Amino acid sequence: MDLQSARSLWQPEPGWLNTATYGLPPTPAYEAVLAAQRDWRGGRTSWEAWEDETARAEFAALVGADVSDITIGANVSSLLAPVAVSLPPGTRVVIPDIEFTSNVFPWMVHEPRGVDVVAVPFAKLAASIDERTDVVAYSLVQSADGSIADDAEIVAAARAHGAMVVVDGTQAVGWLPVDATRYDVLAVAAYKWLMHPRGTAYAYLAPGVRDRLVPIAAGRAAGADTSDSTYGPPLRLASDARRFDVSRAWFAWVGAAPALQLVREIGVEQIQAYDVALANRFLAGLGRPPGHSAIVTVDAPGAEEALREAGIRAAVRAGRLRASFHLYTTEEDVDAAVDALLAHQAETPGAHAD
Repeated sequence: MDLQSARSLWQPEPGWLNTATYGLPPTPAYEAVLAAQRDWRGGRTSWEAWEDETARAEFAALVGADVSDITIGANVSSLLAPVAVSLPPGTRVVIPDIEFTSNVFPWMVHEPRGVDVVAVPFAKLAASIDERTDVVAYSLVQSADGSIADDAEIVAAARAHGAMVVVDGTQAVGWLPVDATRYDVLAVAAYKWLMHPRGTAYAYLAPGVRDRLVPIAAGRAAGADTSDSTYGPPLRLASDARRFDVSRAWFAWVGAAPALQLVREIGVEQIQAYDVALANRFLAGLGRPPGHSAIVTVDAPGAEEALREAGIRAAVRAGRLRASFHLYTTEEDVDAAVDALLAHQAETPGAHAD
């Protein structure tokens, strides 16, 4: 699908530069959710259609994985919980010091039983992996500032020392090409760049890794045959990654497959080129050099309020203005944001964006 045709499928209010907080649904996903809710209100259908497996298959194809290696859940932290709880005492986990807590707290809650969590500067992550490292956990793209991990070096260092590689792809998958099979675990909250309703998440679990994990939240959804896993023993879990599934928030998942199908139809490479071009237009307008991320940050005191007054919605993370750009963002949105920031700088001493 060409980009111009695709972009007609969104109807945003002008000025949304905040996909790193949440993405906006394309029309097919939004209408699917509304239709399901109307059916729910009237009791017109059964629930089976709300548990369609299309989204799992679409996500697997998007990240180059086999569908049998994909589990689904509600958020990153709960998908990482079975990994963390399965680590033996004495395990050393190395993380970046600015990592989003969904990939921090799941490890740290096990410190009382002897799991050692070490936080290091993001830029020094690869160099910090040594023979003592058992797990390295990091975001492919950092939430705080849009920094992209030096992924090749980190993975190479981990493989050289036999460390498990656990990646949070939430701020990457959807605009950055990602091959899940490079990692042992890839977890993705889908309500940002994949534009799902909140309450949808995926994880790739490599077969050799998941065989060592305990499916601590196992219930009906984890059954080998969910139509026969409603009542009573014996334990009869799925043999693949589905044994880590949890029950779905139905209406959130109804919007998943249409959004993913559209992402795949447009193509991540085309999305990446569009998103990064807008980010670089924003940076150029502020006199800053270009980058490679769809998420950028600037130091500009009072910028969030100045943008809000101009009808621009962005965010502040770690004390810096964070702007993020996706399919429904326009050049007009970018230029309006730049104009508002430049006007704010001219009116406010010390508000220059760095």
